[in-house]
Amino acid sequence: MSTTKPHTPLLSLSAATQVVMQAADIVFVLQNKASRSDYRVQVAALNAVRRQYDRQGPEITYADLDELKIISRKLYAVFAAKNIEDAASIVNVLFHRYGSIPQLSIQGGEWRLYVGGSDQVAWAEGFAASSVWALAVLLAEKQTLPGGLCASPSCKRPFIGLGKGGHRNYCSPRCATRERVAAYRRKAKL
Repeated sequence: MSTTKPHTPLLSLSAATQVVMQAADIVFVLQNKASRSDYRVQVAALNAVRRQYDRQGPEITYADLDELKIISRKLYAVFAAKNIEDAASIVNVLFHRYGSIPQLSIQGGEWRLYVGGSDQVAWAEGFAASSVWALAVLLAEKQTLPGGLCASPSCKRPFIGLGKGGHRNYCSPRCATRERVAAYRRKAKL
């Protein structure tokens, strides 16, 4: 089992946003049907996501996969929540299981607040703890859902949607365009 102290600063809204973006990307990798059967593909994809957000942490290993899959299903439920009350309820349940105690740590000469457990915590549990805390910060600060699931039936990717505009239905402009074109073609056939 890999170990790390997944220091995730949660003092700022931008740090919490980054953690939730990583969570959405990791959940997508683990929920993606195309890669579910091949552990090597999953581990490689998870490490690519991890490196995108944290270049210094240890590699995710096969030993982390089973726990990460369990955690990803629970985090997926937060993104799938239809309203803030449901999302908050799920986050509260996750706090009971994964909500580690925050701690102060000095990084680069500055004191910062981190979550994620001790030096001997498994990568999956540190990921769960930091993701739960970050989701809670976003819910409390923004008073709205932190994101959602892509409305494209062929995608269903979790995404973070905290922009200034209205609620998003798609994870990307690409999915939105694909669905608009498909709807136009269906309408043209009538």
